[in-house]
Amino acid sequence: MPQADIGLIGLAVMGQNLALNINDHGYKVVVYNRTGEKTDAFLDGPARGTDIIGTHTLEALCAALSRPRKIILMVRAGAPVDRLIEQLLPCLESGDIIIDGGNSRFTDSNRRYAELLEKGIRFVGSGISGGEEGARHGPSIMPGGDPQAWPEIKPILQSIAAKVDGEPCCQWVGEGGAGHYVKMVHNGIEYGDMQLISEAYQLMREGLHLSVDEIRAVFQRWNQGVLDSYLIEITADILGVKDTDGAPLVDKILDTASQKGTGKWTGISALELGVPLTLIGEAVFARCLSSLKDQRLAAQQIYAAPRNAFDGERDAALSAIHDALYASKIISYAQGYMLMREAAAEYGWSLSYGDIALMWRGGCIIRSRFLGNIKSAFTQNPELTNLLLDAFFVEALQSAEAGWRKATALGIERGIALPAFSSALAFFDGYRSARLPANLLQAQRDYFGAHTYERIDRPRGEFFHTDWSGTGGATASSTYEV
Repeated sequence: MPQADIGLIGLAVMGQNLALNINDHGYKVVVYNRTGEKTDAFLDGPARGTDIIGTHTLEALCAALSRPRKIILMVRAGAPVDRLIEQLLPCLESGDIIIDGGNSRFTDSNRRYAELLEKGIRFVGSGISGGEEGARHGPSIMPGGDPQAWPEIKPILQSIAAKVDGEPCCQWVGEGGAGHYVKMVHNGIEYGDMQLISEAYQLMREGLHLSVDEIRAVFQRWNQGVLDSYLIEITADILGVKDTDGAPLVDKILDTASQKGTGKWTGISALELGVPLTLIGEAVFARCLSSLKDQRLAAQQIYAAPRNAFDGERDAALSAIHDALYASKIISYAQGYMLMREAAAEYGWSLSYGDIALMWRGGCIIRSRFLGNIKSAFTQNPELTNLLLDAFFVEALQSAEAGWRKATALGIERGIALPAFSSALAFFDGYRSARLPANLLQAQRDYFGAHTYERIDRPRGEFFHTDWSGTGGATASSTYEV
């Protein structure tokens, strides 16, 4: 007789911890893993003494579930998800629910939602953030897909999610691939935050010649103020870990960063939608540059770094770096929200931007203090077009601007690469400029390609072409927008 409330497939670290979390909240969960040995090890180890049910076939898992069946997939994104869904379908019936909890690309979730809808299966693509600890004790969960599935899965997902001020960090995002899209943007912002923190670390280490222990103390102090966040917290923890010889372990780690693709997907989507996601793009490229270790070593032998020593006041420099980190972080989130707004218009999603901030306040990797301010901004003005126009963030950026410029200049003077700091500042300067040099760019395009231009003294939408060289013609190229 069916006895389980929800099934979970895939018993790697995230899957195991989610299963334990679900069990802790009074729901009976049945689990399956492709390799039965892992199922047995889980039941004999972390799940010993729980009510978790183990199975060794998909048929047995589905048979153990009450209807409508609810199954979470915690497997590698891409083809493995499609293969697993194909294997599950013969065991399911109309109205059953499949929840993809992996880091799937939102376009795949769009497709799976449409395909399964035709078969009567309700699909949910749900971003889950928080890593191993979050999965075990309360992650941020971003579900989207078939809205008819939400009432069925809402009690379980909201019970296991992180809570902030009593509110679960789990709200319905939207149809199709909306949940995985929001998770993708979350991960892009995560890339940006990590790069920004690393640049602040590098400025202190190479620019101010602080020791690792001194930098750790700085991050600990910063984590008590406006920069309070999970990533600042763990950075301080990391800098406190010593190797077996007593030296900071961070100094022994090779400086080549890996990536799993979600930051790249964010950048690709931004290019497709024409959104200037400059900071996150630079964060992705910074990881790519870090992988060129051999070339960087060779280049270091050729190009000497600037030798001018720092001769300023250290506390003032630290204050400037703090302000640069804070301002750049605001830009990163603002760009992420710009992207989500454009995607919502493109894909017909009705995203609640305040609820997204609420979901990110706890459990997830990018949780930080000012997500509450983002929530407030959209509560006060649900039609807010850009966070940079909200009064709180206007004041924050105006207060931080002078330090932001000083810190970025310090990096330039000392030959320290600051792609995220500097791109954030360039975006800010461009966004606040009423006039940009794109007028010259449009003239160039019209000169060589007859691409036309608009005039400041004529209505928008009226296009003109000039025979710049005197040897061209009056025929203009067609105009289109990206």
